[in-house]
Order: sequence, then structure tokens, then C-alpha cells
Amino acid sequence: MEEIYKELQKLGFSQYECKAYINLLKNSPVTGYEVSKRSGVPRSMIYEVLGKLLDKGAIYTVPSEPVKYVPLPAKELIQRMRKSFDESFDFLEKNLLTLENEQETDVIWRVNSDEKVMTEIIEMIDEAQEEVWLSIWNPQAAAVKKVIEKKVSEKIKVFSMLFSEPNTKLGITYHHDFMAHDISEKRMGGHLTIVVRDKEEVLIANFSPDTAAWAVKTKDPALVLVATEYIRHDIAFGELAKEVGIDKVQSFWRNDPDLYYVVTGKRFE
Repeated sequence: MEEIYKELQKLGFSQYECKAYINLLKNSPVTGYEVSKRSGVPRSMIYEVLGKLLDKGAIYTVPSEPVKYVPLPAKELIQRMRKSFDESFDFLEKNLLTLENEQETDVIWRVNSDEKVMTEIIEMIDEAQEEVWLSIWNPQAAAVKKVIEKKVSEKIKVFSMLFSEPNTKLGITYHHDFMAHDISEKRMGGHLTIVVRDKEEVLIANFSPDTAAWAVKTKDPALVLVATEYIRHDIAFGELAKEVGIDKVQSFWRNDPDLYYVVTGKRFE
């Protein structure tokens, strides 16, 4: 009997409620006084306990004088409780996951080492369901070529801005030719690499020949937006530079002290 009490208590019954309900299964209809006498529930508490069982729908009253109580049949009680718990689990699964996603929005994951960063990049691209935005250098471009080709074959849009890789194609490809690559490399302290997936997640990494690679990864919508716009801007400016002429673009910023600092990160000489 104690094991039955324990299981009912897991489902929200108090110990006295367990005793009263089980006693009514054995003997009913009976008065509250008889339930107290047979179950061991104190007389001072029996009507409070029976009231809680009535609220749970585990028992009901029989019109009589005095009032008598009968239990909901055990099979019906179990079915009703199972249905109620299933509905609660469905509700919690939907709403708790929503809260969890909101909490994770501001989480920034940090990754270190070339191998781990590349693993994150490849897995992130492989998870894409709609589109990928990519800004990448060699040799990382070569490392993602296979997974990019897979996503393209799945009709996933891939927009790539490639540095120092004039003959490589990764989806819809643009090449960063409007500025000497060593200028960008020195300003950024390495090869800045950005991957944006499905407007939901971004990874920002830096690969350097002198130190281990590092990356941050997040679903924060602000950072996802900024990273996507960074790549869009590079693509648009690169195409505009082709129309205007690379030499004219470079002479434009090289002769303006403020633009010189913007582009190179160094003071104008």
C-alpha cells in the first residue's frame, strides 16, 4: 500500500488524500466521519481533504443525509490524470522551449583552435535550410567547398565574398579585389571569416598564422543582422568598384586622410 501512496503523491496527492481515496475505493458510499475512522485521516482535517479530492475530480458526493462520498473509479481516474498530464506536458514543451530560445538569444559561444573553429563553420553551413552568407579566405575556403556544393545541390542559396581566391567558386561568388588583401589582413589582424545561417545564427572567426584561431557564435538577432549587412556591403561595394574602376577607387581613399584611416586603420602619411 505504501508504494501506491508514493506513486499517487508523485501525481499531486497528499498522503491524507491517498488514504481517503483508497479507503473510498474499498468502502463506499460512506460519510466523511466513516472515511476518517477507517482511513486514519484526522477528523479535524477530513472535510478539507475530501474537499481537495472533490476539486481534483477524484471523488463525488451522493445526495443523502448526511452527505456520503464515492470515488471516481480507478480506471477513469487514471485516464483523466493521464490526459491532464499529457496536456500539461504539451503546454510546457511548447512554452518552455520558447522561453529557452529567448534566453539563448543573448548567449555568445566562444570557440578556440583552428580545428574546432573549422568544425563549427562546416556544421553550421550544413545545418542551413534557406541561405548562407559567407566571407572567407583561403585555406578555409577550400575546407568548406564540399559542404557548400552540397547545400547548393539542395537549392540552398549561398552568397560568398572571397579573399585571395580568384578562381574559387562557393555558390553565388564575389571576389574582394577592390583592395590589396594585405591591407585588410593587417587591419583585422588576420583573416576575418564570417558565416551567417538562415538569418538566425552567425559565427565570426579570425584565423592568424601567428596564433590559434578564435570564434564567437551566437543567435543574437542584432549581431546576425550586423554580420549579414557587413557581407552585403562588401559585395555591393566590390561590384560598384568594378564599374567605377579599381584604380579610381584606390586613389580616392589613398588621398583622403580620413578615408585612408577608415580603410587601413593607420594615420595618413
